[in-house]
Amino acid sequence: MTLADVTSFEVRASPPVKLLVERVSKWFRTPRASVQALDNINLAIGEGEFICLVGPSGCGKSTLLDIVAGLTVADEGRVLADDRVVAGPGRHRLVMFQDPALFPWLTVFGNVMFGLKRNPDLTRKQRRETAAYHLKLVGLEKFSKAYVHELSGGMKQRVALARSLAPDPRVLLMDEPLAALDALTREQLYLDIQDIWARRRKTIILVTHNVREATCLADRVFVMSPSPGRLRDEFRIDLPRPRDVNSPEVAMIGSKIMAALKGHLSISPEAIE
Repeated sequence: MTLADVTSFEVRASPPVKLLVERVSKWFRTPRASVQALDNINLAIGEGEFICLVGPSGCGKSTLLDIVAGLTVADEGRVLADDRVVAGPGRHRLVMFQDPALFPWLTVFGNVMFGLKRNPDLTRKQRRETAAYHLKLVGLEKFSKAYVHELSGGMKQRVALARSLAPDPRVLLMDEPLAALDALTREQLYLDIQDIWARRRKTIILVTHNVREATCLADRVFVMSPSPGRLRDEFRIDLPRPRDVNSPEVAMIGSKIMAALKGHLSISPEAIE
């Protein structure tokens, strides 16, 4: 499916629309050159949808995520969250990066508590209860007093996930948070993320190079191509959850997505997993 305009996505997205990206374009300019990173991006995402953006390095996936987060300003177009124009960062749209970026001088519990300090509506008791709940949600309640250097890579990302979910954001933006983990840890986190999503029903946008990962987790997968970054194809994943990343069904759909990626541009095998 070739992406023509935002109207086609409004029809297909589950109502109500949570996020609306309208005609977004972005350039990065220096005194010597101007590079267009995104070209006319149109996308509508429904309440509680899990969306994945896949594509080779340089196709603008992270730039688009930053614009949705309010960390980067689009040169053309706009993003609406709950029918309000995104003009900057906000606690209702939180980003989880590849680097967990935990504070080494705080305990696991302290790291999760840190994100809750921005919510003035919670008492100290409510913050502690909320932090404890989310540590249990990610299976780390027994490690609440541990420090960052005592954790494995997978455990650090679980803490980062708990910290991102604890403030109860309306939208969770994930920028390749599992890319640096070993295969066994990633597979376990695929199951954990599906379980957490089923319980909380957060609207999630995940950026990834990993086609199998996208197929395993998403309701819809969008293929991007570079120079400049454009949305090229949409794949709706109707497989029941929880999904096994190694299942034949996931592999079959993943192969179709990979074929679409290869069809749009010539890429090296290293560009996409």
